[in-house]
Amino acid sequence: MFAATSAAPSTLAAGGEGVPPPFTIARVFTETRLDNWLAVGLVLAAGLYLYGVYRLRLRGDHWPVLRTVCFLGPGLGGIAAVTVSGLGAYDTTLLSVHMVQHMVLSMVAPIFLALGAPVTLALRTLPLRPRKRLLAVVHSRIARIYTFPLVAFAIFVVNPFVLYFTNLYEYTLQHGWAHELVHAHFIATGCVFFWPLLGLDPLPGRWPHPARALLMVLSVPFHTVLGLTIMQSTTLLGGDWYPSLHLTWSDPANDQVVAGGVLWAGGEFVSVTMLAVLVVQWIKHSEREARRLDRELDRQEARERAAEATA
Repeated sequence: MFAATSAAPSTLAAGGEGVPPPFTIARVFTETRLDNWLAVGLVLAAGLYLYGVYRLRLRGDHWPVLRTVCFLGPGLGGIAAVTVSGLGAYDTTLLSVHMVQHMVLSMVAPIFLALGAPVTLALRTLPLRPRKRLLAVVHSRIARIYTFPLVAFAIFVVNPFVLYFTNLYEYTLQHGWAHELVHAHFIATGCVFFWPLLGLDPLPGRWPHPARALLMVLSVPFHTVLGLTIMQSTTLLGGDWYPSLHLTWSDPANDQVVAGGVLWAGGEFVSVTMLAVLVVQWIKHSEREARRLDRELDRQEARERAAEATA
C-alpha cells in the first residue's frame, strides 16, 4: 500500500511507507489494510468470543445478544474502523486522523468491549484449570493495582500529556513499531479505566456507583484542557515530522487545530455519555436493592406472623 520506490526520506511515513494521496472519505473504504498484527488480533478475539457464545448455547445456557453485538460491533469493529481501514493509512500523515484513532481506541472501543463482558464469558466456558488461572490473573496484585480506580484514572489522564508534549510522539511517528505499540497502549489504558467503572466483569477495584460517577465527572475537564492546549499551541506536535512530509493538500498548523477540536469535543461527548450510563446503572442498582430489602422485610414479617400464630 502506497509503497515508495524512489521517495526521499521526507516523503516517507512511519514504517517507510509512502505518503498517501489527498485524504477523502472514499479512501477510508478503498485503502483497507490487513497486513499488521492488530488485524490478526482482532480476528482472533472475535473468533474466541463467538466460540465462547457457541459453547454456552450448546449446553443450553443463555448469553445476551446485546453483549455480543457490543463486543463485536462498536468494540472490535471500532478498533478495526480506525486501524485497518483507510484511516490507518493517514494516521502518521494527519494529526487529526490520529486524534480520531486516539478517541476511538482509548474511549469508545473499550466501553463497548467492557459491555461485552468477555471475562465473564471466559469464566463460564473455560474448563476448571484454565478458569482458575484466569481468576488468579484477574485478582493478582498487579491487576488490583492497575485497575484501582485512582491509579487507572491517573494513567488515563496523564498519558496523553506525556505522549504529545514530549519527544515521544515524534519518535512514534518515525518508527512504525512504536506507533503500533501506542495503538495497543490506548486500548489497554481505556480498558483499565472503563472496565471497573462499568462493573460487568468480576474485576477488582470496583467502587460504589456514586464514586464511579464522580470519577467520570472529574475526567471531563482534562480532555477539554488537552484539546484546547493543542488547538492554541503554536508549536507543532511531532516536531518537524508533519512539515517534512511537504503535503500540498494539508497545512500542519490548521490540521493541528482540527485535531485539538476532535479531542475536545469527542472527549466531552464520550465522557458525558459514559456518565449518563453510570447514572442509569446507579438507579437500576438502587431499584434492585430496594426490591431486595422489600422481599427481606416481607419474609421477616411472615416469620413473625408464623411465630405469633404458633404461640
